[in-house]
Amino acid sequence: TLLKTLKEALKEDIDLKYVNLSGAKLSSAKLSSADLSGADLRYANLSDADLSDVDLSGAKLSDADLSGAKLRYANLSGADLSSANLSGADLRYADLSGANLLGANLSSANLLGADLSSADLSGANLSGAKLRHVNLNGAKLRYADLKGVDLSSANLSGSDTTNTRLPIYSKWDFSIENDSLNIGCKTKTF
Repeated sequence: TLLKTLKEALKEDIDLKYVNLSGAKLSSAKLSSADLSGADLRYANLSDADLSDVDLSGAKLSDADLSGAKLRYANLSGADLSSANLSGADLRYADLSGANLLGANLSSANLLGADLSSADLSGANLSGAKLRHVNLNGAKLRYADLKGVDLSSANLSGSDTTNTRLPIYSKWDFSIENDSLNIGCKTKTF
């Protein structure tokens, strides 16, 4: 099977950079620490997969199913995750800097401490996501859905929040004044 072949390749330290796995069925795969930089994983099913510490920098993951996947400390910098399903994914401390997340589903995802600087999250669904201590410096959040998100200690400086759906309910008081988002006792300028 494909999964068995991939596991053997990882054991043999075979280079998987730029490998074409478009449409692959890799649900619940255990591929932690693999180097899949530049890989083509468009339309792949990686739901509930363990991709912790994986290098997916520059990878093509558009329309991929990553729901419930473990992506802790993964490198997804510059990756194309447009229209990908990342609902319920664990992206704690992942590097998503410069990633394309246009129209992606990140509902209920855990992004604690993740780097989303300069990422494009336009039209993304982030409802119920955990965004504590997230770096959103320079990120595009146009038309994104942020209902019920936890933005405590998030860096929103330089981000574009045009027509963004901000939380209706929040554990902290928040307000927008001029170019500043005030959350609790912290002020973020955008």
